[in-house]
Amino acid sequence: MSGCAVADPTRNQFCRDAAAASHLKLISLVVILATSAAGISAPVALARFFEGKPLYARALLLIKCFAAGVILSTALVHVLPDAFAALADCQLASRHPWRDFPFSGLVCLIGALLALLVDLFATSHAAGEHQNYTPIEFHEVSTKKAVNLEPEVLVAVGCHAHGGNLEVVVDEGEEERLAKFKQRMVSQVLEIGIVFHSVIIGVTMGMSQNQCAIRPLVVALAFHQIFEGMGLGGCIAQAGFGLGTVGYMCIMFSVTTPMGIVLGMIIFYLTGYDDSSPNALISEGLLGSLSSGILIYMGLVDLIALDFFHNKTMSSDPRLKKASYIALVLGSTSMSILALWA
Repeated sequence: MSGCAVADPTRNQFCRDAAAASHLKLISLVVILATSAAGISAPVALARFFEGKPLYARALLLIKCFAAGVILSTALVHVLPDAFAALADCQLASRHPWRDFPFSGLVCLIGALLALLVDLFATSHAAGEHQNYTPIEFHEVSTKKAVNLEPEVLVAVGCHAHGGNLEVVVDEGEEERLAKFKQRMVSQVLEIGIVFHSVIIGVTMGMSQNQCAIRPLVVALAFHQIFEGMGLGGCIAQAGFGLGTVGYMCIMFSVTTPMGIVLGMIIFYLTGYDDSSPNALISEGLLGSLSSGILIYMGLVDLIALDFFHNKTMSSDPRLKKASYIALVLGSTSMSILALWA
């Protein structure tokens, strides 16, 4: 990011070392790739190992609440302030239309509304499909249960399709399928939002030639990717994807930031494109605002509200609700502390 104030020329000459910056960026590729893979793989691997065990559902819920805190903090403490700063830079602050309107807030709002739109369309589509499928499954379930039911019970169920025990089984099955579909959609949209800002971070770092800025950024990004990977990994684990989809989503998260760094390095060496130029600041500000809007919506609506107000396991266990809130606060705190360095 540009600084329009007069800087110390000696420090500026020392920091802008292209060879040292390139060496640091090559090291960062390995470090960030390893930490990203470790962060997202740990919850997924643990979930598959402990699946079916008594504490599985509770542990997964705590991981997901920690994830929600990480993601919300990422959006509000890291991505959105950087987007505001980029569009408020002195190179843009005096130019039309950037001086006339808070575009960061507007684009953040657009990102949240787009996430809501995707949520509404996907949920409506899923509900419509399951409504059409219910009579077929009702017949299948009633056929399977017919062997074990008394004739009188069968007559009662047949005459009162809206009452009886069998309807409860079907309704719970439909509710469970809709919940699973929702969790899968949340995981996919969440990864899209995370990929957006990971690319921005990577490209910005790849184009930078300031070794003084890159050195602390590598360490901060390593922890950033671990925490964020744990958050996304917890959501993926709870969604119950197949092995191929899980592997694909884990690989995409792991390689996105390193690929962004490589892309930034290529852009700089081919064009000499300056990461502090007005066009770069506009791109960084708008994309950052959009991704932060998506992450804020996903964190508040699809993660926090869904678990704290609509999760039966948490509602029936006050101690679990308190532990989940503590996990949420810990996730937010751990990610917020990293803002001291990056």
